[in-house]
Amino acid sequence: MSVTAEYRVNFYDTDAMAVVHHANYIRWFEIGRVEYLRSIGITLNDLMEDGFVFPITDVQAKFLSPGYYDDDLLIETTAVALTRVKMVFDYRVLRKSDGTVLVKGHTQNVYTSRETGHITRLSDKYYNKLEKAMAAEMSEREARENSN
Repeated sequence: MSVTAEYRVNFYDTDAMAVVHHANYIRWFEIGRVEYLRSIGITLNDLMEDGFVFPITDVQAKFLSPGYYDDDLLIETTAVALTRVKMVFDYRVLRKSDGTVLVKGHTQNVYTSRETGHITRLSDKYYNKLEKAMAAEMSEREARENSN
């Protein structure tokens, strides 16, 4: 179950040449991640109210093609790994008009106690929703691989 969010590049997202500044892709990964969670019924506010925060411990980006001011982008987010203490996502940011992949990315987030700042185990309330989504992801991947 991949989730796609849309974003239009603003002028402030670009450098003096109207090319997207590389740091913005990390912000856009977050947009994708938040939309992914929202699509399965989890909001960051709910997590925080229940004492969880979700910081990144690893981020990677491979820049393939430049984005420009006023491009309409698609941010594809796919969950690729889940445990009770962490979740891993892959991303593709594409130009909507022609499908050009601008960036491929990867993040690892850990569930952390908002109170103590220590890594903590995610409660069933959230883990069960994430586990169900991950099962759907795996089924989709297997179906794609078997059709090739």
